[in-house]
Amino acid sequence: MYGTTMNLKEETVATLKRFDIGEKFSYLPVLPKASVLIPLFVRGGQLHTLLTLRSKELRTGAGEVCFPGGKRDPSDRDDVDTALREAQEEIGLPPDQVEVVCTLFPVFSKRGLLVSPVVGFIEETFTPTPNPSEVSAVFAVPLDFFTREKDHYVTHGVAGMTGPLHSFYFRDPASGNQYHIFGLTAMLATLVAVLSLKKKPQFDVGFDLLDPLAFFKDILHKRLSKL
Repeated sequence: MYGTTMNLKEETVATLKRFDIGEKFSYLPVLPKASVLIPLFVRGGQLHTLLTLRSKELRTGAGEVCFPGGKRDPSDRDDVDTALREAQEEIGLPPDQVEVVCTLFPVFSKRGLLVSPVVGFIEETFTPTPNPSEVSAVFAVPLDFFTREKDHYVTHGVAGMTGPLHSFYFRDPASGNQYHIFGLTAMLATLVAVLSLKKKPQFDVGFDLLDPLAFFKDILHKRLSKL
């Protein structure tokens, strides 16, 4: 099993590194920024990710499912630094326990923040310690879940959205709780699942599976032209 786990991890790392943006977006104007960490790990021969349920006490996004992350701090060196700092603050994940793989293309959040998704591998044995003022639950989801039609719902023509708005209902077998994963989080989870698994989902994702960068770059420029 160890060999299989390492092979799957190494293969996924090699696949995702091809989508690292490097300096491709260094020309963008200075905008309010944020980062999220998309933590991956192998369990039972399958890729999984960790998601959080935001505290109901928060002023923004209360009770929503999100990846660990938040706004850029003046002390952060870069987008990766922001993602790692936020993950440590929110779920107790030490930065040195994350093997950063890549930074994917930035996307706008509904609050107008330019969000950089940072993908990294963590150990399957990591036990989250949620910060109760920010996070009320942490749960693991198999990446393959985000390619299946069964618990997937889609809405078209949502204000401020380009393309379909994806949404999933996931029942966590560990706790029995059901979580509603939607919006930017659902889109990023689907994107990482598609790229990592090299698998066409059972539903229309709304972007070019062969060249997702071109699609998201186009959306980015359309948003920037309205600023």
